[in-house]
This record gives sequence, C-alpha cells and structure tokens, in this order.
Amino acid sequence: MPQRPRIPKNFPSRRQIRGFGIVELMVALALGLFLVGGVIGVFVTNQQTYRTTEQLSRMQESGRTAVELMARQMREAGGSPCGRGIPTADVINPDSGGSAFWWANWTDGIRGYDNSTAANGITIGTSAGQRIDGTDAVFLVFGNLNTGVRINGHVPNSAQFDVGTNSHGLVDGDIVLVCNYKQAALLQVTNASTSNSTVVHNTGVAGVSPGNCSKGLGYPTDCSSVNGNLYDFSGGYMVKLTSEIWYIGANDRGGRSLYRARLVNNSGTVSATPLVEEIAEGVTDMQLTYLETDATGALPTDYVSAASVTSWPRVSAVRVTLTLQSLQKVGTDGAALQRQMTHVVTLRNRLP
Repeated sequence: MPQRPRIPKNFPSRRQIRGFGIVELMVALALGLFLVGGVIGVFVTNQQTYRTTEQLSRMQESGRTAVELMARQMREAGGSPCGRGIPTADVINPDSGGSAFWWANWTDGIRGYDNSTAANGITIGTSAGQRIDGTDAVFLVFGNLNTGVRINGHVPNSAQFDVGTNSHGLVDGDIVLVCNYKQAALLQVTNASTSNSTVVHNTGVAGVSPGNCSKGLGYPTDCSSVNGNLYDFSGGYMVKLTSEIWYIGANDRGGRSLYRARLVNNSGTVSATPLVEEIAEGVTDMQLTYLETDATGALPTDYVSAASVTSWPRVSAVRVTLTLQSLQKVGTDGAALQRQMTHVVTLRNRLP
C-alpha cells in the first residue's frame, strides 16, 4: 500500500501562504498616493520658487541695465569737451517751418515730457516702438567725447578743418560740435574722407541734408550770407553730436520696454525719423522729476515735474523712477510681479 508523502514540520500552512486582501491593497494604495502627492507638492513648490527667483533676477537685470545706460547718458547732458556755459552758434539749416530741428536743441541740453505731453521724434501709440501714453520721456543732447579729434588748423573762408588724422571716424552728413575755450558751434560735415585729414563744412552741398546755412561759425549765428560770422577754431576740438530721447514703448511681444530714439545719419541725410532701439524689456513705466536751481544757483526744496521746470539749462539733477514687471505671472495671486527702482542722476556739466 503506497504511503502518503510526509509534509515537513516547517512547511507553511494554507493560512500562512495566502495573499493580500482587498482591504490591505486599498490601504497600501492610499499610502502610496499620499506619498506621491507629497512628492509632487514639494516639486511644484520648488518649481514655483525657481520661476519666481528667475523672474526677480530678470527684473533686477533689466532694472540695472536701464538705470546704468540711461544714467550714463544723462550725466553728459549739455556737455561740451571745452567747458560749460560756452556761447554756441548753430549754422545747421532749420526745418521747413523755420525752426531748429529737435535734435539740435543745444540750449536746453535736457528736456522732459510728462505723461501724455508729446515729444519730438516719437509717436504716442500702441504699435511696436511707439511711446506708451501716460509715461514720461526725456531728451538729451551732448558732445560725444568718445568720437573726438583735435582741430590742428581751420580755414574759415574755405570751410575746412585739418584734424591731423585720417582715422577721424567722420562721414558726410555727420552732425558735429566744434569748440574751444571761448565758444562752440553746431554744424554738419559736408565732406570727410579716410584718405586725408581734411573735414569740410561747406554750404549748399548736394546729397547732404539739411546742410549748413553759412561757413561762418562765430557767435552769434549769422545766416544772412555764405560767409556769415567767420570764426577760426584752430586748436579747438571736434566731437560728434549725440541726440536721443528715452521713453517707455510697446514692444513686438505684447509687453513694454525701455527704448531710446537717437539721431541717425542716413547716407548724408539726417533722418527725420530717429533710430529706435529697445534697451531693456519689462520696464512698464518711467516717471521723472527734476532739480532746478534758481537764478542765483540755490537749490530748491524738492524735485518737480517737467511741467513745473521754468528753465531747462538750470536743471542739475534728475530723479528716475522705473516700474518693472515680470514676464511671467509668478506672483502668489497669479499675477505678474512688480517692483520699482529709483535712482538720482546728477548732470556733471551743471555742477557748480
């Protein structure tokens, strides 16, 4: 008779080898989901923190860029390499209305435009590069010291400067400021070549616009004749004229940016439309106030808006307040972040 197989004593019983029940599986699944949910929550929080930090960094970068570049230009407003307060002639032909062009407003040196006040050279609107209504703008003009050459000799009757070098960096149509310690003059170069050191400022030259009304660069300006008020600038200095307007404009990405519109020479013709350049993204507003000394040179009690300035040549400092906005909506309320930066710029050419 066959014998039944012997089961080892340590062999598990049927109760011991059964699997998980439905309740146990549900508890394990709930614990797993709770753990995964916690991990996802930590991940989302860290991701949001990273996005917020990144946007704040971008805002700070845009703010530093805007303030540094604009402040650098503001400090030079009304600046001449030969000194401050020098009488300045302007022999550049006026516009069709008989007025000096906006970019040749040397008398002011700086001029602000409040909110909806129109500024020369730029248009208020919503298209890319146009100025946003309700934001301030500022015009600056100065002699650019980075482009200067010394005038070794000057023959006023033939309207020729000898600048002593072929590497003068000038081309036909450039607007320049020439000066010595007695006076200065604004004019347009009518002929300049890299093959010689002669720079010409004649009248009635084809292909150069708006041109000069006279060869005479003396002060006061005399445009009644070709020679006008002749003056010899030998031993003086010549620099390119920088004229620009800083403002808040609409960009082509649906946001706002800080823009600069500057004077440009288009093959001998000074363009009626300035060259527009985007400087810093995410700058949504700019408000400017000015420190204007009185006739005795005494400082006022506070800064004033552009509309309250009575004499732009007496403005000695500008307080710039920029509003910056993040490019993504990373705020706790689901909105974009906003920050303000305030910076005071002193016009070094207006210091006592």
